[in-house]
Amino acid sequence: MDPRISSIGNKALRGEPVSAAEAEFLIQLQGDERHELLFWANRVRSAFKGDRITFCSIISAKQGACPEDCRFCSQSARHRTDIETFPLLVEEELTERIHERARSGSDSVGIVTSGRGPTSQEEWARILKAVGETSRACGGHACASLGVLTEERARELREAGLVRYNHNLETSRSYFPKICTTHSYDDRLETIRLLKRARIEVCCGGIFGMGESVRDRVELAMELRELDVDSIPLNFLNPIPGTPLEGVQPLDPMEILGIIATFRLMFPDKDIKVCGGREVNLRDLQSWMFYAGANGAILGNYLTTTGRKAEDDLQMIKDLGLRAGRHGDDHWATEATEATEGTEDTENEGEGRKGTNG
Repeated sequence: MDPRISSIGNKALRGEPVSAAEAEFLIQLQGDERHELLFWANRVRSAFKGDRITFCSIISAKQGACPEDCRFCSQSARHRTDIETFPLLVEEELTERIHERARSGSDSVGIVTSGRGPTSQEEWARILKAVGETSRACGGHACASLGVLTEERARELREAGLVRYNHNLETSRSYFPKICTTHSYDDRLETIRLLKRARIEVCCGGIFGMGESVRDRVELAMELRELDVDSIPLNFLNPIPGTPLEGVQPLDPMEILGIIATFRLMFPDKDIKVCGGREVNLRDLQSWMFYAGANGAILGNYLTTTGRKAEDDLQMIKDLGLRAGRHGDDHWATEATEATEGTEDTENEGEGRKGTNG
């Protein structure tokens, strides 16, 4: 085995930063050396995050008809995809879906809307109400992903009870122009900096498997480190018919695990969640994502694609000898499992059609 792997692993255990060159070395490991990388990633996850796995759920509150041209996304109005398009859900339906997700076993729920941002004050007022309801339903752990914000709207979200906001960079600055041309990388960075000024936690990551290079993956990681984000969602392309990336060859499951493990060593103390595309890309190796260093995942469906049943993921955590929920929430997994046992998979009814990773 290459002694550099254990050297970098011990550095991560001490909380010391892994360099870009070291990350490039790790992310390209194969065979037995990749398995050694996973061993170290698991040690680092255990040291910094213990045996707890957190789950979040998302609600597609406004879907499709997006003016942006992100090449991976089924919700762009520029692409011909078979998804349902609808305006912002009415208050009653939003409330119902919030409580469904909270009961499913999620310890946080995110309100997600398509488009560049809320388009009217009436729409914005409805979103703020939904954020407040989410905060009450999830014990103060409300999340959202609503596109571009202003300073005033960020402040209003925080006052409504928002804790964390998702705004992914998607890929490296170098590769971004090949993925999106209707807004810039700097536009995305400015929203993230605005959120930090508003004292809102930032959930920010990317999508892998869009044709980017190994160097692009590491460049994205270094950008996330510079921004000091709080949570890093790792998505893996689920090529959707009708999008420009529909013919892209999916990543190999072991390559995906190597990406997750490299990010864990680069971010020993951050939340790393495996999100869109895990079911279709990891397949029978889904449970390995925790051995590779992840300490969280999305529970249930995504925005326009279906996920696994919540009870299946909760059982997977139990089988691995891990515990679901935050520290101090020992009752959480038991209650969530009881709530989902014997139920049909009706979660996100009307959602989960063909689409992108969310």
